[in-house]
Amino acid sequence: MSSKAIFIDRDGTLNEDVGYISDPKEFRLFDFAPEALRLINNSGFLVIVLTNQSGIARGFLTEEILGRLHDKMESELASQGARIDRIYFCPHHPEIGEPPYKVDCDCRKPKSGLILQAATEMDVNLKKSYVIGDRYRDMETGQAVGATGVLVLTGFGREEALTPPANRLQQPEHVAENLVEAVRWILNRENLDKSR
Repeated sequence: MSSKAIFIDRDGTLNEDVGYISDPKEFRLFDFAPEALRLINNSGFLVIVLTNQSGIARGFLTEEILGRLHDKMESELASQGARIDRIYFCPHHPEIGEPPYKVDCDCRKPKSGLILQAATEMDVNLKKSYVIGDRYRDMETGQAVGATGVLVLTGFGREEALTPPANRLQQPEHVAENLVEAVRWILNRENLDKSR
């Protein structure tokens, strides 16, 4: 039986977006992130992070440093009783860097490569899943494969919300103040809100 997932963007959604992070010490989770992930963990949905990390193509960090950064993130979350089931990242940029990172790939959001890879590897039913992010491109990534998009107003979300989406695929189903509010909306919609 296929699983359901909540796909979450990283920078600006789970953590503060402070530009290209090249040192794990610079990484700061939003205070509400552990609570949001605990709610998902207790709901039966998988937590899958989808993140563009073109800082690798741009030479600001390596895949090894990104791995250490993700280890720190997962450790901080685990210490607060929350977990991420899998992290998928795109290290590419279509115009900047050197091969193999300078490439017009199919995994850089809003393209669907990462979410389709995750769905295949983790047996996820995309039509019963959600995408949460702070950019219209996150909405497009999800909706192109039948998932429901929720825009958060953290990170670039407030700025994005000021301008109507360029196309129908970028239109979020819901706009939430932050990740925990987005998760509560999803769980309420799915009749899984245990806080009622």
